[in-house]
Amino acid sequence: MDDKVLEQVYQESLEERLISYIAKENNVSLEKAMAIYYGSKLSNKINQGKEGMQYLDYKVLADILKETEPELFEK
Repeated sequence: MDDKVLEQVYQESLEERLISYIAKENNVSLEKAMAIYYGSKLSNKINQGKEGMQYLDYKVLADILKETEPELFEK
């Protein structure tokens, strides 16, 4: 397995944990949590590898998302 494939597997796992955590912590469905995450600027930063965001813990990323993009969490 080369580095690029390993990085992709890690990122997919990170996104899964992050979405599950968003759903649990905000008492929303997984579908809503996915919409929150994939509709965020943070998801673009993670996918593009900007600012090293992809290496942060998923709980830290959830906190950053809620702090920087609170409008995504409005009902």
